[in-house]
Amino acid sequence: LMFQYSILFKQEHAHDDAIWTAAWGKSEKDNSETIVTGSLDDMVKIWKWSDEKLELQWTLEGHQLGVVSVDISHTGALAASSSLDAHIRLWDLETGKQVKSMDAGPVDAWTVAFSPDSRYIATGSHLGKVNIFGVESGKKEYSLDTRGKFILSIAYSPDGKYLASGAIDGIINIFDIATGKLLHTLEGHAMPIRSLTFSPDSQLLVTASDDGYIKIYDVQHANLAGTLSGHGSWVLNVAFSPDDTHFVSSSSDKSVKVWDVSSRTCVNTFFDHQDQLPETNVTRLAGLWVTS
Repeated sequence: LMFQYSILFKQEHAHDDAIWTAAWGKSEKDNSETIVTGSLDDMVKIWKWSDEKLELQWTLEGHQLGVVSVDISHTGALAASSSLDAHIRLWDLETGKQVKSMDAGPVDAWTVAFSPDSRYIATGSHLGKVNIFGVESGKKEYSLDTRGKFILSIAYSPDGKYLASGAIDGIINIFDIATGKLLHTLEGHAMPIRSLTFSPDSQLLVTASDDGYIKIYDVQHANLAGTLSGHGSWVLNVAFSPDDTHFVSSSSDKSVKVWDVSSRTCVNTFFDHQDQLPETNVTRLAGLWVTS
């Protein structure tokens, strides 16, 4: 199925340049499934997935300098996109209209992530802060300070209790969302952390780094629960399956790997791409994987 989706994107000629980021969500309103893609061609595109077909719904313009991150709200009503133009843009997925444009300041909008309640958007800062923007206000509400370096990756836990960030120097920080308190600082990797993801039960945190390793942490106690190797180069993205039993990783070695959580082993490797996979190019819904 992953290979099928890859071919569909090629047949659609989705973008005029590399697809750097993708997100997949489901609408609470009508249960429809949507895929959002962002590209170095400055475009955000909205696709509908139904009856095993992809249909382009909207082509959204406004960004400059490439779209580096997209996310879909948990209600499935909104999409957020960020670019090296330092703006976060909110889009209505039903109408294809821009809802808001937020100025995140120079280099301060690398990764965007909706909170589980869809009320906030978190993004990383080159100053080592996680900036939290209000969806309704369109303004920065507050910041979480890691006292570290450029934040490349951000993830909310599905239960809404935690926010984790990964920095360019390999440091992981985990915050308590309710109090804003920094709970754990982990010297997880020797190189930049391009992606991290919580398990659906919010008990595990999986991190991916340029050092070629994937690490698994017990969130509550911040204990290292496993170190996985197998990719031949930078590990650029990780994402969990909703069934809590598998997660997937992508790498600049042009491969995608599927891992079994309980055994900590790789159960499948796909080499369907002809070039390295960009940072945020693997996502999932109901156990199906889509790559760009």
